Amino acid sequence: MKNLLWYLLAGTRGGETRAKIMFTLKTKPMNAHQIAKFLKLDYKTIQYHLSLLTKNGALSPINQGKYGAVYFISQTTLSLWRDLGEIWERFGKK
Repeated sequence: MKNLLWYLLAGTRGGETRAKIMFTLKTKPMNAHQIAKFLKLDYKTIQYHLSLLTKNGALSPINQGKYGAVYFISQTTLSLWRDLGEIWERFGKK
């Protein structure tokens, strides 16, 4: 999973947005609309990144596929949270 986080956050074009989503959800679980509003990003963009993060096991949604699904950081990702911070330190601050 650690290598997958590196790929999702540092190895692809949308990594910075995905990292911002994950850091946002660490403080408080939210639905796509709330995340889009909080990060001041397009709703469809957020939906895309949430889908990618969920598909790869980084997030655990409740009521997935329904409007208003709430997203949480998965237990696996929480166990690697220190690694996520390292990735952000190295690649997130441009």
